[in-house]
Amino acid sequence: MKTIDIVNGPRKVSTIIQGCMRMPALSKEDAAKVIRTAYDCGVNFYDHATCYGAGEAEVRFAEAFPLTGLKREDIYLQSKCGLCFDRGEFDWTKENILESVDGILKRLKVDYIDTLLLHRPDVLFDPEEVASAFDKLEAEGKVKWFGVSNLVPMQIELLKKYVEQPLVINQVQLSLEQSQLIDQALYMNNKTTDYSINRDGNCLDYCRLKDITIQAWSPLQFGMFGGTFIDNPDFPKLNEALGKIAEREGVSKTAVAIAWILRHPAKMQAIIGSMNPAHIKDACAAADVNLSHHDWYELYLAAGKFLP
Repeated sequence: MKTIDIVNGPRKVSTIIQGCMRMPALSKEDAAKVIRTAYDCGVNFYDHATCYGAGEAEVRFAEAFPLTGLKREDIYLQSKCGLCFDRGEFDWTKENILESVDGILKRLKVDYIDTLLLHRPDVLFDPEEVASAFDKLEAEGKVKWFGVSNLVPMQIELLKKYVEQPLVINQVQLSLEQSQLIDQALYMNNKTTDYSINRDGNCLDYCRLKDITIQAWSPLQFGMFGGTFIDNPDFPKLNEALGKIAEREGVSKTAVAIAWILRHPAKMQAIIGSMNPAHIKDACAAADVNLSHHDWYELYLAAGKFLP
């Protein structure tokens, strides 16, 4: 498994992250298999959120972890806060951030988490409140590093005006089919296609300039929650291209699709969400696939894009 050093953040983290959103559906024994399988494949980074199963994902992880034979210091734990679906709102108030982290620590049965991300933008957020919460969490040793998810550059800049800690991660959607993080630069100023629409404020280039690591969620999805494009008959050209490279490399189409993200020089991480140990092994093989410049473009075009 390849690793990267996150600037101003954790070092030697796996390029593949094991997402834990679906963990509430598992027994603690099966959850332990997921955690251990990912770790044995080289994954040392596990992603949570307070809204995953209304906290049950973190509970199940904590129940399962003692069965893995791993130690707390063997892994990096990340969680996110701010989505309060029970109240029908996003909430980045100081009170909610602090209460959320205390809940995370209680559910995970740990003294600290490695990274805390603010989960999607609370459009009413007060950056000074966020800064005060982060200062308290850092001073108390409850969080080591901080970041965001699904934020455009100017929102990050507003936070950075007040937040003392480096914002080291931005977790955003990216896949071969949902590639708007990349598209606009290629189709810039082209009125013949919606690919030219700037949907994220040049987030990718901004994060590269500011040393913020992109974590790509739903790396196999089409649409926001449309399902996977792997072996989907609606994507024949893409699956043909994936299959050709997969056969050449001796891996699955899944691994090739994730390798496409990891091939980008931005040094991103990709989050996998499978709770199936065999599928986890397939996905983790992506870290050892070396796509050429030509391979990357061949897959991009097969996903339905074109060169202007």
